Amino acid sequence: MRVSTSQIYDNGISGITSNQATLYKTQAQLAAGRRVLTPSDDPVASARALVVTQSLNVSERYIENQTTANSSLALVEGYTQSAVNLIQNVRERLVEAGNTSLTNSDRQAIATELEARLQELVGLANSQDGAGRYLFSGYMSSTTPFSTDSTGKITYNGDSGERLLQVEATRFMPASVAGDDLFVNSRMGNGTFETRTGGNLSVNGAPPPAYTNNGYNTGTAMVTPGSVSDPAKWASANNPRDFMVRFSVATAADGTKTTTYRLYDNRNPANPVDISGAAQPYVAGQAIALADNTAVPVEDYGGSFIVKGAPNDGDSFTVTPSGTQSLFATLENAIAALNTPVGTTYTSTQLVNDIAAELSNIDQNLDNVNRVQAKLGARMNELDSLQATSESVSVQYKTTISGLVDLDYAKAISDFAKQQTQLEAAQASYAKIMQLGLFNYL
Repeated sequence: MRVSTSQIYDNGISGITSNQATLYKTQAQLAAGRRVLTPSDDPVASARALVVTQSLNVSERYIENQTTANSSLALVEGYTQSAVNLIQNVRERLVEAGNTSLTNSDRQAIATELEARLQELVGLANSQDGAGRYLFSGYMSSTTPFSTDSTGKITYNGDSGERLLQVEATRFMPASVAGDDLFVNSRMGNGTFETRTGGNLSVNGAPPPAYTNNGYNTGTAMVTPGSVSDPAKWASANNPRDFMVRFSVATAADGTKTTTYRLYDNRNPANPVDISGAAQPYVAGQAIALADNTAVPVEDYGGSFIVKGAPNDGDSFTVTPSGTQSLFATLENAIAALNTPVGTTYTSTQLVNDIAAELSNIDQNLDNVNRVQAKLGARMNELDSLQATSESVSVQYKTTISGLVDLDYAKAISDFAKQQTQLEAAQASYAKIMQLGLFNYL
């Protein structure tokens, strides 16, 4: 077969060009560290790598959100712990203030200190993050959460929202706490009902008797917060949940005093209904059951409270359903009580009862803050778990992508050396062929 000189040259150049292209591609792969530089290099691997890369991007976005949420919650938890420490300090001062040996000046000094703690608490509640957003205003992050109204009371200006971040495909994590949940929505008393002094009541006519409130109790009796021992009984539809106990003191000819009490359904304070059945003997420190003794059979509502000390004739205490009271209102009430001079009208016993009521409320406030703090801890623990899982998944995605498109350096270096040798051989052979001409032999 005859091969033309031009064909020989063309074939030689084509071989050199092909080897150069192969060598340059391997060189580019080595420089980039990737086997697949363009989709045409491996369409199947390139398509799979694109899908996995998209999943990796989503996973890394979740990790960013998890980190952001964890940082936000850690900041909130820090301020929450500061609030716990402050509340515990306030409680200690209130316990001290209940000492009847203190003078009015002593109590006013404690009230002044509590006013400073109140302002400190407001400062905590109005804390901001590094971006200037209020931590405890709900969705209204540019609104100051707590301010003083025209009456001097501290009010909440935010909402009940919690800012959410998507930390997983189906999980949106609250990254904030609303101020009303933390500082406002605390139950009063024991969380189910609240006991308070009802005032000294004198009877006007009968039946049914009407009562005139003559002001504060005049005896030395003090009431405990009480408790519910049977929630199912307390939930009875017949339970009035509003009660009043009134004491009567009868003095015999020899001077002996007998104290009894009656329990009333107090849903209508203007016309309370006697549900005690008969006057019950009072024993200081003995539980007074909340029950309807006029019902057949007697209906026990599963709650009770204790009165200690010596009530005077007409002294009363009330039991009302627990409402909500902010931590700020608890401090404001305690400060008001401490600033009220103790004397013939506002007695030391009344002060102790008022302080005891606010101590019960501050315990509820503290329990509420601890509840929120526990919720924050649970969220942060969940985020740690999610982050560990997401990071593990991201590593797996990266490993998969690497297996699809990354370069095997050992093989690539070996191929590069082989291709370099092939190119040099092609170039050398081409040079030799170019020297093959008839004129070289003439």
